[in-house]
Amino acid sequence: MWEYEHSIETTATPQAIWRLWADVENWGTWNAEIEKVEISGPFAAGAQISMTPPGDDPVLLRVAEAVEGERFIDEARFDELLLRTIHRIEPVGPNRIRVVYRMEITGTGADEAGPQIGPGITADWPDTMASLVALASQG
Repeated sequence: MWEYEHSIETTATPQAIWRLWADVENWGTWNAEIEKVEISGPFAAGAQISMTPPGDDPVLLRVAEAVEGERFIDEARFDELLLRTIHRIEPVGPNRIRVVYRMEITGTGADEAGPQIGPGITADWPDTMASLVALASQG
């Protein structure tokens, strides 16, 4: 298994973060690595998301879990690999939360493929998460 985690603290509310996460078709407003994104139905477990990075082919994701105000998990499959991204909101004090993104790459060949593909996928997380919390903090 290959794993990576990044977190950022903010005074934005869990509800503000969740609203931005649940508004899938506007993820590109705070994530520069998205050219186009579409979701099949409501933001809930089982929904399919098609996310197209700039100049690349669409990546198909499935929402594996969605707990409003707390977390959502999306999954992508590439042959024998499973890429799970866990997005969490954790309270850390009065009027303060931590937003956590965690990627886990598992499956046949994950020990070799993870270090090759994982860093490229997660490289923008610090900037993306900073944009997310900045927008959420605006209300």
